[in-house]
Amino acid sequence: MAWLYLIAAGLFEISGVTLINKLHRDHSKTAFTGMILGFGLSFIFLALAMETLPMGTAYAVWTGIGASGGAVLGMIWYGERKNLFRISCIFIIIAAVAGLKLISE
Repeated sequence: MAWLYLIAAGLFEISGVTLINKLHRDHSKTAFTGMILGFGLSFIFLALAMETLPMGTAYAVWTGIGASGGAVLGMIWYGERKNLFRISCIFIIIAAVAGLKLISE
């Protein structure tokens, strides 16, 4: 169950980061509220995951999901630059997260 909490935390982290970008573009109350909600839920689910998982693993996986997800959404939704090196780096992050899952208790 802890890994599901951690995945949810990472997904909410992605939503929070995406809504920061939207907030800078639109300056809307909806984006601000969504950003606060996204980050709040992210921290709640991260805390739940850390009841079982080691802190280092949970934090690394959480940031990996957030960083890679934010980068991918930036490329898809906001026209950020796509190139082989950037995409390769995202895959390295994902591989590292998968590796942490495989070696975790």
